[in-house]
Amino acid sequence: MARAIIRATGLYTPPEIITNAELVVAFNAYAERINRERAAEIEAGTFTALTPSSEEFIEKASGIKQRFVLEKSGVLDPNRMYPRFKERADDELSIEAEIAVLAGRDALARADRDPKDVDGVICSSANMQRPYPAMAIEIQQALGTSGWGYDMNVACSSATFAIEAAANAVKSGSARSVLVISPEITSAHLEWRDRDCHFIFGDVATAVLVERVEDDEAFDGWEILGTRLITQFSNAIRNNFGFINRSEDSDPNARDKTFRQEGRKVFKEVCPMAAEHIEGHLKDLGFTPATVRRFWLHQANLNMNLLIARKLLGHDPSADEAPVILDQYANTASAGSIIAFHQHQADLKAGEVGVICSFGAGYSIGSVVVRRHAV
Repeated sequence: MARAIIRATGLYTPPEIITNAELVVAFNAYAERINRERAAEIEAGTFTALTPSSEEFIEKASGIKQRFVLEKSGVLDPNRMYPRFKERADDELSIEAEIAVLAGRDALARADRDPKDVDGVICSSANMQRPYPAMAIEIQQALGTSGWGYDMNVACSSATFAIEAAANAVKSGSARSVLVISPEITSAHLEWRDRDCHFIFGDVATAVLVERVEDDEAFDGWEILGTRLITQFSNAIRNNFGFINRSEDSDPNARDKTFRQEGRKVFKEVCPMAAEHIEGHLKDLGFTPATVRRFWLHQANLNMNLLIARKLLGHDPSADEAPVILDQYANTASAGSIIAFHQHQADLKAGEVGVICSFGAGYSIGSVVVRRHAV
C-alpha cells in the first residue's frame, strides 16, 4: 500500500522587519491625530478617544516582538497605515505568486527535486490576490511544474487542509508528488489602525512537498500517519472584503473589509476545541500526547499555544515540546505551524512522532500526525 510523506519544506522570509517599537510610534501618531481631529465629538461623548498602544501591551497580549513584511513604509505612515504595492500588469508575475515560487523552489531544492517531478500545486492561503485565474496555476507556470493546480482557502487552517488533500492525492495514485504552497501577505488585510489587532500579522510564504512512497520503500522524510479536519461556523473572526461589495454599494474602506475578531471569544472557544481535536486524533492513531515528541502549533498567540499544549501535556510546555516562532514572525495565518515545523524538526530521530496543527477562522482546525523516517 502506498504511503504519503512530507519530503521537504520551504520558506520565504520577506526582507523588511517592523519592530513593536516602530509599530507603536506609528499607531500612536495616528491615534493622536484622530483624537485631535475629533476632539469635539470626544467631548460630546459621541466618539470614543483612541487608546495609545505600547510595546508592553503587544508582547503581553500576543508574545510577538516583530514581524516580517514585504513593504513597511506604508504601514508606518500614520496617514496611510497599509503597505505600498505597485500594481503589476497582467503579463507580469503577481506579487503573491512571486513569493510562493520562492518558497516552492526552496522546498524543491531541499528535496533535490526538479519542478517537472511535481504533478500538482495547491495554493492554500487565507487570502488570494484575485479570484481567477487561480493563483496555483500561475505558480505552476512560473515554477515549471507539470499536471494541475488549484486554490484552497480555509483561513489560518489552509495549509493543513491542503496537506490532507495532497496526501489523499498521492495515496490514491492520482499524483506522485504535490506541492502545497502558502503565500501569506497578511499585511494587506490587517487593520493597522485598530489597537486590538494592529500588531498581529506578518508576511511570509511556505511550501510543503508531499510525495508518494511504496510500503516497502526506504526514504528520508516524514510519514503522514494521519490527517484530521473539522469546521464549525463562527463569526468571531471575519473579513467581508469581496467582489459583492461593489454591488452592495458598500464602503471599500469600512472596518469590516479588513481583518477583525473578537479576541477573547476566540481564545475561550478555540483553545479547548483544538486540544480536544488533537487528543482525539492521536487516540485514534494509537498515541497519547505524552508519546508525541513535538507539537508544531498554529502561531497565532503565545497564550493560546501555551494553554493548548498545557491541556495536552498536563504541564507548561517547553520550547522543545512546542516551539514558538511568532515572536519573530508574528501570526502568519496558515503558514505559522509550517514555519515552526520547517525550523524545528531536524533534531528529531527516526521513529519519533510529531503533530502539525493549525486553527483559525471558520472555526477550522486541521491536524497532521507525522513520524520521522531516515534511510
